[in-house]
Amino acid sequence: AELCRAEYPTWAGMALWVMAKLALIGSDIQEVIGSAIAIKILTNGLLPLWVGVVITALDSFVFLFLENYGIRKLEAVFAVLIGTMGVAFAWMFGQAKPSGSELLVGILVPKLSSRTIQKAVGVVGCIIIPHNVFLHSALVQSREVNKRQKYRVQEAINYYTIESTIALIVSFMINLFVTTVFAKGFYNTDLADSIGLVNAGQYLQDKYGGGLFPILYIWGIGLLAAGQSSTITGTYAGQFIMGGFLNFKMKKWLRALITRSCAIIPTIIVALVFDSSEATLDVLDEWLNVLQSIQIPFALIPLLCLVSKEQIMGSFKMD
Repeated sequence: AELCRAEYPTWAGMALWVMAKLALIGSDIQEVIGSAIAIKILTNGLLPLWVGVVITALDSFVFLFLENYGIRKLEAVFAVLIGTMGVAFAWMFGQAKPSGSELLVGILVPKLSSRTIQKAVGVVGCIIIPHNVFLHSALVQSREVNKRQKYRVQEAINYYTIESTIALIVSFMINLFVTTVFAKGFYNTDLADSIGLVNAGQYLQDKYGGGLFPILYIWGIGLLAAGQSSTITGTYAGQFIMGGFLNFKMKKWLRALITRSCAIIPTIIVALVFDSSEATLDVLDEWLNVLQSIQIPFALIPLLCLVSKEQIMGSFKMD
């Protein structure tokens, strides 16, 4: 974000900031709503959607205070949340008992019908989230690297490559678990078209039963961990995006409050409007995923252009 402001004309930098902000708001609506739905599930419907939204908005600030004790503490929280999410969805995957050979064929030779194009585009957007491009770039600055020693810089680049690859693989696996569970249980059934984020847990419960631990609550725990980790990263990314593009110098808590408010107010409106309309909420969620996909080039193209410039990257420029 800082380099976009420095390298591009003012109008281009502002346009990129608006695009990044739109992607951030759209993603945040999904993440906070997802957490609110999880809270509603885990409290047996005691807390309505809008209350879950308020709780999620507030607890993201609590987690961000961990940054005062070092960025590694915050990263540890992310690791715990992502680990919880992975275990929960892997548990469901085990309960579904899918065919390994069919799954492998589907990964290696994917097929799409014309009716699933919108969902496929949306999946790309919700895995490669645009604001994470800015976040990962900004977090590089939190590492102490001796830039005078070329081998140290190369070593850091290698480790960042490994880190980013692992993050994408974990994200892919979690999405694979979720997609497989629903495909195994509901593909080509009359129920398929009526399943959405709000009622998905109940459908899983009806299909796979309770067992040692009801799958409805496994789904709720995984959804809560997913929403919390994404909400925190979204809030954190928003600070870097605003600070980098607009060059605002202000206290971190104030910057976090501003970026959080820009996203949380639309989310509360969505929660109040769509609380009683699950089908409409699911349609909105699908289109927000598509929005993420549309915004990806506005993050990736500037990144590719910047890392290809020798005056910025020196001998480490991308060929």
